[in-house]
Amino acid sequence: MKKLLLTLALCLSLAAPAAAGDITVSAAASLTDAFNEIKGVFAKENPGVNVTFNFAASGALLSQMAQGAPVDVFASADQKTMDQAAEKKLINTATRVNFVQNALVMAVPADNPAKLKDLTSLATPAIKRIAIGNPDSVPVGRYTKAALTKTGLWDAISGKFVLAESVRQVLDYLSRGEVDAGFVYATDAKQGGDKVKTLLEVPVETPVTYPIAVLEAAKDKKDAAAFVAFVTGSKGQAILAKYGFKKP
Repeated sequence: MKKLLLTLALCLSLAAPAAAGDITVSAAASLTDAFNEIKGVFAKENPGVNVTFNFAASGALLSQMAQGAPVDVFASADQKTMDQAAEKKLINTATRVNFVQNALVMAVPADNPAKLKDLTSLATPAIKRIAIGNPDSVPVGRYTKAALTKTGLWDAISGKFVLAESVRQVLDYLSRGEVDAGFVYATDAKQGGDKVKTLLEVPVETPVTYPIAVLEAAKDKKDAAAFVAFVTGSKGQAILAKYGFKKP
């Protein structure tokens, strides 16, 4: 019930009439830090345009948009969620473009109390709690499930999973030392600072690429397109690279 009320409150807040020059960008949680820096630079080059961000798991953002939440730009952490947005005719597919690439990593609390060394050690009895994004709604969780299924570990360790509603929640669990290990993007592990240690990069069959697009229902398509252009342009790419994102 609490989660439902929060979702309804968010949709109601987003439903407030937007003033001219105001755009709302719904973006994957892993983009939080980079996009907040981009906002300042974008504002200087586009005076009068105010950007409001809505950060969450890509699946949750898709649900909000499908329910009518007014959004101008959508940036997803995976292709599947953007494909679903296209199927629902929520985005202008002509504006869709891949703008960054990330990597899936296995991370541990900084001191690695469980003394993990590799993926197979997750199956040992000493490992009790492993944080992953919920595969049903969180892209990093889907990447994690695919990778662990391929290695044959998924079924063996599924009873140890602590499901998170976003990649940043996984990072929080790791930062507070509440889990033995967790699967996040390389950029999020970097944001964990001295509280989180990246143990290894996890091979994935499908590259972790992020698409961005203007919504069909965007109230301000011109400024929305300007934001996408900035993110994919040299200045936006430089900021994203600073936070560990790579070119797609």
